[in-house]
Amino acid sequence: CGSGLSGDYISDEGHYWIGMDISPAMLDVAVEREVEGDLLLADVGHGIPFRPGMFDGCISISAVQWLCNADKKSHSPPKRLYRFFSTLYTALARGSRAILQLYPENSEQLELITAQAMRAGFTGGMVVDYPNSAKAKKFFLCLFVGASGTLPKGLGTECADGEEIHQAKFTNERTRFRNAKGKSVKKSRDWILEKKERRRRQGKEVRADTKYTGRKRRPRF
Repeated sequence: CGSGLSGDYISDEGHYWIGMDISPAMLDVAVEREVEGDLLLADVGHGIPFRPGMFDGCISISAVQWLCNADKKSHSPPKRLYRFFSTLYTALARGSRAILQLYPENSEQLELITAQAMRAGFTGGMVVDYPNSAKAKKFFLCLFVGASGTLPKGLGTECADGEEIHQAKFTNERTRFRNAKGKSVKKSRDWILEKKERRRRQGKEVRADTKYTGRKRRPRF
């Protein structure tokens, strides 16, 4: 839930909500903003700690993809994803929905997330807004508990009569930076960016990313 910005909209619509976040700093901001929802410091990779059928819906914004990272030696992305989805399925009332917006790193990550959701019992699928745009493109995992619902149509997918929709191909451009175990090669640009992102999530000060990040200097000037 971060600092509770989305929670404000949910409250304005007349709903009650409970937000979870792994960052104490973000939750402190939510407390300072005096959001109306209840806040819980927790790692969703450990599961959703609520009784069965407690919620009528779930919303997540740019969070699920982080479960694909192994920040500790004990972390297994498939297990953490399954733990999250299985406990979320239990916590949702029958007939409810979960809409999870995410930024998958590559097609393998997208497939892993979707597969673990379906394995946990959800039905549904992926909806993509503005598939042909590099900046506006967004992925939404729309999940249903119980009877399968109708997936909404993604924004920006309309076309004139007789025109074909050219879906943007999801590339694996970053996989070449990974070794056989699926981890980024140490000291590579990807490895450095991932390390900096982990430090940011821990609330530490990190230099901004630039085109020079990870670039090796020549032996001498």
